[in-house]
Amino acid sequence: MRQIDIDQLAAAIDGGAVVVDVREPGEYAASRVPGARNIPMGHLPSRLGELDPSRPVHVVCASGNRSAAMTDLLTAQGLEAVNVTGGTTAWIRSGRPVERG
Repeated sequence: MRQIDIDQLAAAIDGGAVVVDVREPGEYAASRVPGARNIPMGHLPSRLGELDPSRPVHVVCASGNRSAAMTDLLTAQGLEAVNVTGGTTAWIRSGRPVERG
């Protein structure tokens, strides 16, 4: 499984990366990586068609555990997926900006 840290994610976002947050809607609304799209873990298998197979998908959760499982799922489906280690928690702890609401 391909993994990156939050510094690498920040650089990827600057380059227009696709970021999918697999946390539950309440977690997502509380604080998220800017530009991240919410597709909860339990919904991702039925919503694969919403993802562009020509672009890498950077998968984030709270800490990296759920996103690791979903990165494996996406990879098994033929998508290029990247797990973000440390997740949103590491993003927030680094002092980077977040979106809310």
